[in-house]
Amino acid sequence: MPRNEDEHAYGSALLVGGPADGVRLEVRGSPDVIQVTVPCRVETPGSDVRAAAVYVYRRESGGSARPRYGFDPASP
Repeated sequence: MPRNEDEHAYGSALLVGGPADGVRLEVRGSPDVIQVTVPCRVETPGSDVRAAAVYVYRRESGGSARPRYGFDPASP
């Protein structure tokens, strides 16, 4: 099976809406979904527990040279 170089190339993408609105990042290939995590503070002293809020961005359809990913508020 021939290797598709485009699937392994990095390209610039823009996140739109939600907590990461306006963030530009480099993604490999063209994923349908990007997951963004934001660390949360754990209030219990001495705890080894870590927590993160999870946000989902889905690739928007369109012919833009730079892929855009829109915030999906319905995703956990």
